[in-house]
Amino acid sequence: MASIEQPNKETPERFESEAATRQEGPEGALRSIAEQLDTLSRLTSGHLVDINRTKKSMSASISEEPRIEYLHGFDAINSAIGDALNSAQQEILTAQPDGPRPGQVLENALESVRHHIETGVTMRTLYQHTTRFDEATKNYVRTVTEYGVRVRTLAEFFDRLIIIDDSVAFISANESRTMGLAIREPAIVRFLKDTFERSWDRAKSFPFVPLHAARAAEDVVPSLRESISRLLIGGYSDKRIARRLGISERSLQGHIAVMKQQSGANTRLQLGYLLGRDETTLVL
Repeated sequence: MASIEQPNKETPERFESEAATRQEGPEGALRSIAEQLDTLSRLTSGHLVDINRTKKSMSASISEEPRIEYLHGFDAINSAIGDALNSAQQEILTAQPDGPRPGQVLENALESVRHHIETGVTMRTLYQHTTRFDEATKNYVRTVTEYGVRVRTLAEFFDRLIIIDDSVAFISANESRTMGLAIREPAIVRFLKDTFERSWDRAKSFPFVPLHAARAAEDVVPSLRESISRLLIGGYSDKRIARRLGISERSLQGHIAVMKQQSGANTRLQLGYLLGRDETTLVL
């Protein structure tokens, strides 16, 4: 490849050029300088193109969305999620903990869900078991399943999660959920989807028709109380247990009262001991 710096060798051609320059006088010298500048321009033009391409590449990488982005406040979180949902083309996965959601929120979501399904996007949603006792949620699930959405429930699972087209995931960044994370790092998105899939495999299908509370209880209460037992043994407070299971502390106390009666325990401390003893026995 040609180099800007030429080797310092005395050649016949150089002597001939210098002789011609001396013979032609100032005009010949100027012509020689012009020719050298033209040669220099041609030699450097390729490098300038490479520099421009590098600058464009750097600008493109700078303008790309960050792999992990903090979202501050509900408006910023909802706006980012809304933009991602609007561009969804293949699949939307959502995990919604904390039990039943407000009826108005569910009603407002129906039109968006219908639009996504009509455009060929598949949707799956995970709720907690306690949503089976909520009329607004049952009505919502019955409607969206008619559209083609698949819904299942678990006693407990991870925090709120939305994954869109395997390309971006949204999770909470603090306990109050006033901060969120938009994650576009492929390895992390893949990990979060695997977590969702494992929970989905363990979950139970949400009833497609309205059920009386007693029928719903038969299906999910054993699993719910199994989770309560495990968390009690783990030393979790009532507040944390209720939050993880998506129920009120009052409902939790009701479950604990029934569990005490069934196990023959007179106090909560005794219940914890009996539960821990039974778990140890099963392990052995």
